[in-house]
Amino acid sequence: MLFTLFTLVMVLIAGCGTSNSSQQNTSSPSSSSSGADNNETSGDTGINSKDIEKLRISFVPSKDPEDIITATDPLKDLLKNQLATEGFNVGEISIDVGTTYEAVGEALTAGTTDIGFVPGGTYALYDDGADVILTATRAGLSNDSELAKDWNDNKPTEPTTDQATYYRSLFIAGPSAKGQALAEKVNNGENLTWEDVNDANWAVMSTSSSAGYIYPTLWLQENLNKSITDLAHVVTSDSYGSSFARLAAEQVDVVVAFADARRDYNEQWTNEFSRPGSIWDETNVIAVTDGIYNDTISVSKNSPIMTDDLKKALQNAFISIAQTEEGKKVIAVYSHEGYQVAQSSDYDAERKAQDIIREMKN
Repeated sequence: MLFTLFTLVMVLIAGCGTSNSSQQNTSSPSSSSSGADNNETSGDTGINSKDIEKLRISFVPSKDPEDIITATDPLKDLLKNQLATEGFNVGEISIDVGTTYEAVGEALTAGTTDIGFVPGGTYALYDDGADVILTATRAGLSNDSELAKDWNDNKPTEPTTDQATYYRSLFIAGPSAKGQALAEKVNNGENLTWEDVNDANWAVMSTSSSAGYIYPTLWLQENLNKSITDLAHVVTSDSYGSSFARLAAEQVDVVVAFADARRDYNEQWTNEFSRPGSIWDETNVIAVTDGIYNDTISVSKNSPIMTDDLKKALQNAFISIAQTEEGKKVIAVYSHEGYQVAQSSDYDAERKAQDIIREMKN
């Protein structure tokens, strides 16, 4: 009886062991298959990671948003086709322009946009949520002096065939009486005082704009021990176009902008803004900042579709697009002429600038 009971127990134990073993063996091929599929699937969704339903691109409003939307619309098909050569099938590409530079940085951080065309300063400010993948290259300029007078003596500024990885920000005085007085002082070889600049009306960009805020602030700090926040009369523009419109209307005396901005707004100066003379005749440079590392194409760290493979494909795609005639027309809206692979350390100077800005605010 005891033997029989013992035998029955051993049979049951063996049966349980066989059952567990069978379950493991049955699931093993499935696990192996799942592991192989992980090379082509996103998470556990079973969706091919190279089949992207929607890719979202956001631009900062450094120019009129409508102009950016119009100029970049061909990018949708160009990028879709180029990504196809990299093995990615994209259903839809959407393009929008953020209301501010910060809005695009926040969208990258939140993962509500996948790709952002943002300046180095914006990337550095939001690098907890964004990865830089490319740096823009631009045509070099015929003027690159650190002395404002040199820019005025050698107008107009023209592009060169050399590609540059940095640019400068300029303090540009307009046709108002105060603007002309500041320009006259600089062109006579005199240094500007705090009283000179504080008495003027200024148009700047948002606080994360490298050319429109950060580097001008650094210049004021290094040369006059002050910052933009110390200026008595400042307005923040939503785009450089708005700044130049204010300058032309003599609502402000000085704007801060990237070095080739006057080339971009030359026609609007006389046509849209109704000035009697050319932008080169009616404006002068009164200060020049240090070099600023070029704009970035950054991607969201929190985008549900962003993988290392997609980042690599985007790098290849944008570099290739920039080498086509149609692609050149698209990226010209930001004065970009090409792209090179970037790394985070390229923007360490921007991070230092951001640290200084934060310290000054505190």
